[in-house]
Amino acid sequence: MKIAVWDTYVKRTNGLLMHFDILVSDTLKNKNIVLEYGKKYLASKPFETLDLTSEECRFCHINQASWEITEKIKAYGYAIIEMENCE
Repeated sequence: MKIAVWDTYVKRTNGLLMHFDILVSDTLKNKNIVLEYGKKYLASKPFETLDLTSEECRFCHINQASWEITEKIKAYGYAIIEMENCE
């Protein structure tokens, strides 16, 4: 499966900057849906963040997904790769 990678940076209320990628099917073109996936992910965290808007989340590139990522996208519509300050 080819996926679109959305590079995302969101400030936490403690000042740290979170960096994560939102991965979706490359056929998904609606940015609002991608933002909703990001908000859903942020809501699962035990800490608070500032709002996620199109300023913090930008399309980066298309890539070939691994089997694990493909299965997550098939099941949930998206997958997340945590990069910095996500815990």
